[in-house]
Amino acid sequence: MSCTANKEENLAKAISKIREAAKLGAQIVCLQELFTSLYFCDTEDYEHFKLAESIPGASSDKLAAVAKELGVVIIASLFEKRAQGIYHNTTAVLDADGAYLGKYRKMHIPDDPAYYEKFYFTPGDLGYKTFKTKFATIGVLICWDQWYPEAARITSLMGAEILFYPTAIGWATSQDEATNSEQYNAWQTIQRSHAVANGVHVVSVNRVGLEQNGAMKFWGGSFVANPLGRLLYLASHNKEEVVVTEIDVERTNSVRVHWPFLRDRRIDSYQPIVKRFIDDD
Repeated sequence: MSCTANKEENLAKAISKIREAAKLGAQIVCLQELFTSLYFCDTEDYEHFKLAESIPGASSDKLAAVAKELGVVIIASLFEKRAQGIYHNTTAVLDADGAYLGKYRKMHIPDDPAYYEKFYFTPGDLGYKTFKTKFATIGVLICWDQWYPEAARITSLMGAEILFYPTAIGWATSQDEATNSEQYNAWQTIQRSHAVANGVHVVSVNRVGLEQNGAMKFWGGSFVANPLGRLLYLASHNKEEVVVTEIDVERTNSVRVHWPFLRDRRIDSYQPIVKRFIDDD
């Protein structure tokens, strides 16, 4: 969905869309990254810290009531105030009975033009997480995490049947279309590769709309990929969409039996991966 500067308005809009998804038969609903606000990390502005809240807190409590009412799991990306001066980019997971199952704090924090997240967010310290919901065991990672195969691998090895990626990523409107296309294709390709490498479904949910006074167009393009990387659903780049896609989590076992990447991992040889770079020193 697109967002405005009004936090309560965005939350109400998200709840309305959750209800719409539930009517269509949704069991697990994933909202985009930081859905209660505009993507505020385009500038370093101390006023934006006022958007943060505790988790559990007011927003997650409202969503928990909706989850219980509708019998759906809700994945909600929020700006967390952990303590004075300590803030995280965090996703809360609410089960279909309204129970708060816990949170995942974004591990990889970018710092690029118009994405100054290191100014706002302390890197996650809870590690990678899975959540046993009523309908599936899910793993949650957040936006910049999606570029890292290590994060997808570890979360999959922890038993995730579906990887969800709440996201906020877009194009500078000053860019040419060839650059835009190349960037989006890279973003989609890396996540589809996580599905293939780990034999799991991947669900990536991105925002749409013009923000930053028209300088940034969030590219939407949300998708669902099966364990062989095939797209089961692909959203547009510019329209708000509420979509239900059926996922067969039993497909994971079949794919992993026929494409036994996990069986053939040489875990005895992977120690160098924990180095920043492998050089002569």
